[in-house]
Amino acid sequence: MPGCFKKTLFALASLISFVSFILIVVAMGIPKWMTGKILCKTGADLVNATDPELVKFIGEIYYGLFRGGKIRQCGLGGRRSKFTIFPHMVKKLNTGLHVMIIMFLCVAIFFSLVSFGFCILNAIKVPYRAINGPAGACLWNFLAGGFVVLGATSFMAAVKLHHLTERIANFRENVFRFVILEERFEDCFWICVASATAHAVNLLLIAISGIHFPKIKTKTEEVNVTAEDIMY
Repeated sequence: MPGCFKKTLFALASLISFVSFILIVVAMGIPKWMTGKILCKTGADLVNATDPELVKFIGEIYYGLFRGGKIRQCGLGGRRSKFTIFPHMVKKLNTGLHVMIIMFLCVAIFFSLVSFGFCILNAIKVPYRAINGPAGACLWNFLAGGFVVLGATSFMAAVKLHHLTERIANFRENVFRFVILEERFEDCFWICVASATAHAVNLLLIAISGIHFPKIKTKTEEVNVTAEDIMY
């Protein structure tokens, strides 16, 4: 049986792994990975809008991995619309990269659950095989955190290098053209970053659990037995 200190560390690590699993699932389901402001360039050019008038042509956009929405401002008031990435819009995006982001996060979900199971196992007993012990828990946490990092990095690449926001904003826009004025990574993206950080904390906890602290020995006083003590 593992010691009390080791049990506590692995119990905490298992809780962190489960929280990481919840965080990734929530982040994938909420359409708030990116928000931004979009300018209706065509409408502004038609009326030669100056700085005070440009407010009438600046709308908003938000999206996640599967759906999103936008407010179009083309001089006639705001028009709200919602959209889904699959199955139609993904054809206009970098399909391979977008699918890779989702696959990376799905694999991270799997490894988060595996690391949760391994941490529970190590909290309950000392496994006979090394791969089932702290080494295995470290491996699964490293893989889970690594795939979350890959997913978040790929999303950043899609936004910055492949102009993901601009492509989404101009999807099925035959008359008006939108340009991006501002982009912000929102809560769901940072939740994924927090999930990767959680697995890094787990690696630290597992490393601490392997440290063998010296036992404090109390010095026992030597008892001197004399002949008089024996008589009594």
